[in-house]
Amino acid sequence: MPYPEQFTGFQVNGPETWLQFHKNEFQPKPFGDYDVDVKIEACGVCGSDVHTISGGWGEQKFPLAVGHEIVGTAIRVGPKVTLIKEGERVGVGAQSYSCLNCRQCKNDNETYCKDQLDTYGAVWPDTGIVSQGGYSSHVRTHEHWVFPIPEALPSTDAAPMLCAGLTAYSPLVRNGCGPGKKVGIVGLGGIGHFGVLFAKALGAEVWAISRSHAKEADALKLGADGFLATSDKDWNVPHAMTFDLIVNTANSFEGFDLDAYLSLLDVHAKWVSVGLPEGEEGIKIRNQTFLSNGCFFGSSHLGSRRETLEMLQLAADKGIKPWVEQVPISDKNLASTLTRLHANDVHYRFCMTNYEDQFGA
Repeated sequence: MPYPEQFTGFQVNGPETWLQFHKNEFQPKPFGDYDVDVKIEACGVCGSDVHTISGGWGEQKFPLAVGHEIVGTAIRVGPKVTLIKEGERVGVGAQSYSCLNCRQCKNDNETYCKDQLDTYGAVWPDTGIVSQGGYSSHVRTHEHWVFPIPEALPSTDAAPMLCAGLTAYSPLVRNGCGPGKKVGIVGLGGIGHFGVLFAKALGAEVWAISRSHAKEADALKLGADGFLATSDKDWNVPHAMTFDLIVNTANSFEGFDLDAYLSLLDVHAKWVSVGLPEGEEGIKIRNQTFLSNGCFFGSSHLGSRRETLEMLQLAADKGIKPWVEQVPISDKNLASTLTRLHANDVHYRFCMTNYEDQFGA
């Protein structure tokens, strides 16, 4: 069977028409010795997709097909590929390139490589071709960012783990989440619900922290040991200086009382923010905020190949079930699904499916 020279995807032409998806052919980057072509069968819908095409994260390169929680079949592997076999079910997440030679890359920190490239919207060096994402027939990716999917994981469960799942998992394992630790997850959205699932699977005592009690029942069903609503009076007081780690997945800092959150942390414990709110305001920090417990404040970006493989295996071994709503891919369904995501009308991840109906067998 001949390999496709061009791929097909649902592209957006710009932020003014970000809900109008056009089915176009596009040219992928030239096939390299270490590349893998993946025929896509499912792709999770990430908040990044909305922020990117709606203009929330600033200027982008259009036309653009987004989507970076990709699962499909490896249909072609380059002559130097050793990590992936043709015919294997695989995933591709939000990153598709780094140099693999620098200090960061050699220490399982390739997601922090200064030369890292995103799965969509990045310009491939030497060609000027803009990378296109998973609302497409295929994706072409260096083997390092292509991950075998354990047999026990359904494709529609595995897909959202490749960005949302990893974004929650990496800061948990890097900061000591495990038995005997009390861990807070702020925000119960796509990333936050994975935070609860993975923190629990890693053996920690897990508390979900949200603005109101609206998601309390969901949090407890996901496995949370406790729930805090920040709209309650003195919500933080009974838990002052008892948390070992808090991962903040919230995508808004509106009315955010950082001092109250940080008061939950034990001495030198960590607050790790992974949400990326739109706008340039951010959050104001004073040194006095950190003095009472000497806590640390930082961030985390995606995760390494090693962490991705460990996360997928943990999910398979523990039978972790994310809450996923499946939607057949089409221009109309993409428009309605991203409209719902923009309005936070999802519990807690969408996954586009039925690719063969649009792109052929």
